[in-house]
Amino acid sequence: MSHWSARRGQVEPVAAIVAVFALGVGLTVYAGAVDDALPGTEPRSVAQPTLSAVEDAVEVVGVVQPTRLSRVDGVVPGGRRLNVTLTAGERRWSRGAPAPKSAQRASTRVSVDLGTGRVRSGRLTVRVW
Repeated sequence: MSHWSARRGQVEPVAAIVAVFALGVGLTVYAGAVDDALPGTEPRSVAQPTLSAVEDAVEVVGVVQPTRLSRVDGVVPGGRRLNVTLTAGERRWSRGAPAPKSAQRASTRVSVDLGTGRVRSGRLTVRVW
């Protein structure tokens, strides 16, 4: 038999496809396990982008309208729950269920319309879980 035999090193096509598939599945499982095991990894932060969306929904010409808090229901990220709190001095408005301590949180200072031309500095806070 010749050193350059046509039969040397050949594999059936089905066996080769199964081997490549098994290698791909193994690498995928390994990458997922390593990603989950890395220290310091947290779920993606959605609080800050949600705060921006809430602010856009309740703000009119740079001033937050407490009466527009009902519009925040449309900005909840998919599969999550939202609590929005607006404070101005002693006044407080809230929308959504009470948030657990583990909820992601973001807040910003805003101008709040208190009616009849009165505007006061306040804080808009969102909690997402």
